[in-house]
Amino acid sequence: MPNLILLHGALGHSEVFEPFKEELSKYFTIYTPLFSGHGDVELPQNGISIEKYTQELKEFIEKENLNNVYMFGHSMGGYVALCYAMENPSALHSIITLGTKFDWNEEQAVKESKMLNPDMIAEKVPKYAELLEKQHGAKWKQLLPSIADMMVSLGKKPPLKNNLSAINIPVQIMVGDKDNMVTLEESMGVYRSLPNAKLAVLPDTKHPMDKVRPNLLLDLMKDFWNLS
Repeated sequence: MPNLILLHGALGHSEVFEPFKEELSKYFTIYTPLFSGHGDVELPQNGISIEKYTQELKEFIEKENLNNVYMFGHSMGGYVALCYAMENPSALHSIITLGTKFDWNEEQAVKESKMLNPDMIAEKVPKYAELLEKQHGAKWKQLLPSIADMMVSLGKKPPLKNNLSAINIPVQIMVGDKDNMVTLEESMGVYRSLPNAKLAVLPDTKHPMDKVRPNLLLDLMKDFWNLS
């Protein structure tokens, strides 16, 4: 069976893929690795970055001895997948990204990062704080500022900027039409910059993975990957 890696987003968790695994496991051997700082994986003392997460993905693929890998990345997971593809195209079959933010600049990254204040989230969005603690344990309060630092670093030097034309494998860029974090324009820009890409806009779909209708996403995956 071909191998499929499902990559979660920043502050996400591999459990978001549960509604999709039963159907996808008819076609693939499925892997759902966690990026460091997420779930029960410790937060590195020297912080996190897109480059570090790309290296973690590389090490995971090498450890599992995978090749001709299919990949799906939600949000940051999609960004990491494309960064990996830029450096290791021969290991991959194709990539689907959903709700991945590509248009990073320093000013916007600083603005976004200020929203990742653990005390403010605990006070204003207590249910989200509870979910973060459930998924990542007590370290969620350290994970948020680490993700904020990663965003600022992305804003200063986005690794995919001007490098997309080097990714020749098939890629499908997907975005929800009600995603308040990712614009249709930036998704279209990346789609046009990739040599071998398709674009899909999901109707009535917001950014969080748990707001995505499983049947809609599964149909698009099956269509792109010619699964029947």
